[in-house]
Amino acid sequence: MSKLQKLTQLSKFLTEGMQAYALKTLQTIQLSYQHSIKSWLNRQTVQSFVSLFLIGAFLSIAVASCSGSSSASKNDVKLKIVSFSVTKAAHDQIIPKFVQKWKQEHNQNVTFEQSYGGSGAQAAAVIAGSQEADIVHLALPLDVSKIALAGLIKSGWETKAPRNGIVSKSVAAIVTREGNPKGINTWADLAKDGVKVIAANPKTSGIAIWEFLAFWGSVSLTGGDEATALDYVTKVYKNTPILTKDAREASNLFFQQNQGDVLINYENEVILAGKNGTKLPYVVPQVNISIDNPVAVVDKNVDKHGTRKVAQAFVDFLYSTEAQREFAKLQYRPVNPTVTQEVASQYQPIKTLFTSQDLGGWDIIQKKFFGDGAIFDKVKAASKA
Repeated sequence: MSKLQKLTQLSKFLTEGMQAYALKTLQTIQLSYQHSIKSWLNRQTVQSFVSLFLIGAFLSIAVASCSGSSSASKNDVKLKIVSFSVTKAAHDQIIPKFVQKWKQEHNQNVTFEQSYGGSGAQAAAVIAGSQEADIVHLALPLDVSKIALAGLIKSGWETKAPRNGIVSKSVAAIVTREGNPKGINTWADLAKDGVKVIAANPKTSGIAIWEFLAFWGSVSLTGGDEATALDYVTKVYKNTPILTKDAREASNLFFQQNQGDVLINYENEVILAGKNGTKLPYVVPQVNISIDNPVAVVDKNVDKHGTRKVAQAFVDFLYSTEAQREFAKLQYRPVNPTVTQEVASQYQPIKTLFTSQDLGGWDIIQKKFFGDGAIFDKVKAASKA
């Protein structure tokens, strides 16, 4: 039976039912109040009343039908995800899986608008409103915290999410030229004279902050004092001729333009480059930092867009075994215990793996290292002297 036939049948049913109900009601009124209403209530009045009643019912059905059509036209949902530059390959695999799953379970189409770039720059764009993200997947919790401080994400976001909001992990890797002509094997070797390091800018890039913390922690967390750490980091940045805006640009500079002797990058990026035909020697230092990438729903924007339910479902999906296996295929270190166990043998073991908490946590890290006039600004000024 067609939709029109169903509507016609429904209208007829409602019409007959309401007509009978109206006549019965008016007959009761006539019997109870016959003397008082005899002068004004007659058969024609009843017929007129019923006619008006039926017209109203018909209009209600028509409006309901139009309303249903309007709801159908609004059935699709569009989500905007803003992320750091190297996650695109993972999202390209994960998003279609979620879209298919949501369609099967909710009969609703979901489309994604995606934006990729340096994590710091992406966070700044979300705060400024030029990127109205429903979801952010950024390179470090500090960037999500900045968005929260701006009032777009509810405070305590990390405590309300699985695994403190961390959805993907990696460690830092040192890439060298074929044959490793400069003999780069440890963090300390980056401070050697004549070594050119390709690195990103901590003011715009997540990997840049992680690599700076890896440099610093390799000294300060292995017995060296802060004066020694400062001297070492200053020497490394003197060996850095240019600071790129993000990890992707740093990789392009090193791999495609053949600049520099050493590239510091995410382990997953280096392994993936090798699988794609750009295979160069690399070292995963045995003293390393856990690079933790957070995801969060941008509360203010999802409430504005009416997308909270779907956005939260996508964030939850990122932790699923299915999605985490896609991260693992692209050499991220998964956070799902099942997948972690499945792929443990694929990754080099780390002897000393420290975290941002070992360096004081993100509030202290931001003030101490990356605020205006803090240690990084001093290091950068000294490296240009």
